[in-house]
Amino acid sequence: MRKHKYLHKLQLFLNRPFFTAKEAKKGGIPSYELSYFCKIGIIERIARGIYKSVKYDLKVDFHLEELVLIASSISKGVICLISALCLYDLTDQMMHEYWIAVPNSSKPPKRPHTRIIRMRNMTLGKEKIKLGKYSLNIFNRERTIIDSFRFLNKEIAIKALQAYLSPKGENKPDLIKLQKYAKLLRVNINDYILSLTT
Repeated sequence: MRKHKYLHKLQLFLNRPFFTAKEAKKGGIPSYELSYFCKIGIIERIARGIYKSVKYDLKVDFHLEELVLIASSISKGVICLISALCLYDLTDQMMHEYWIAVPNSSKPPKRPHTRIIRMRNMTLGKEKIKLGKYSLNIFNRERTIIDSFRFLNKEIAIKALQAYLSPKGENKPDLIKLQKYAKLLRVNINDYILSLTT
């Protein structure tokens, strides 16, 4: 009877992409009941204090499901660096971790398989990307290229720049925007651009 009561309350959270233990507690479900529901396979734990229904359909490619959940669970997070390069098809690197930028002043959240990067400028180049039915924050291609020179090794950054300058489809390079971002973030990539375009 007791379990039935909590299961009834849990139904309110099962049609959402994720919910927190704090939200469940406010809804009358104690944390030990969440552990029980995980054990019997109704919900799964995404990260500490964050859960989702095992049956909830994210309507996104399987290999991107965890990225969508992680990125959407970090309120001020922005998809960046390797994760952004992969989504833009600007690298041959594998997305072994999910790279998420957060404001430098905030406390880095803990998420599984996630690398949190603290950044000062969180607005430059921030856009929205649609993955399934979710709209997530991501740095645009130009900001991602410049950040690659700031935070990743030169080989990855140069390959990303080369892919950016040799676009496929409609993604034409915007050298004016790229150089503007480089100047604002104090990164000199002029020599690399020159060597790849001559």
